[in-house]
Amino acid sequence: MSSPAVKPIPDGMHSLTPYLICANAAEAIAFYIKAFNAVEQHRLPGPGGKVMHASLKIGDSMLMLTDEWPDHNALGPNALKGTPVTIHYYVEDVDASFKQAVEAGATVVMPPADMFWGDRYGQLKDPFGHSWSLATHKRDLTPEQIQEGMQGMQGAECGKQ
Repeated sequence: MSSPAVKPIPDGMHSLTPYLICANAAEAIAFYIKAFNAVEQHRLPGPGGKVMHASLKIGDSMLMLTDEWPDHNALGPNALKGTPVTIHYYVEDVDASFKQAVEAGATVVMPPADMFWGDRYGQLKDPFGHSWSLATHKRDLTPEQIQEGMQGMQGAECGKQ
């Protein structure tokens, strides 16, 4: 049982926090600082100059990361030849944030565009193999409007074939 003075969720943390495994976590930290204006909160050095654990703040959220540890089956997406996970990041200006990330070394997967659900949205891959989607919410829509927009988009896609 924890002491009443100890918070079960520490200040500054949310219930869910991405924890990334990166080949060369120190380079990943430098990339996230340049690409997403991350602020390094903590770094625990490990053996051989590797990063055992690091915490970064991006926007109002935390991101944790570590180096790859193959002996412990901790491999990043490049070693695994891909990732099924995308980190979604809401920003004030998706076009400016997207440009900043690309200039820092991210690869464009899908350039920003206005989407049927009300966001301006684009997708990137960082140099460490992690997928990111960046978005700025532009319009509040009802579920019915979103459904209608999705159907219109699917109709337009079908017409291209």
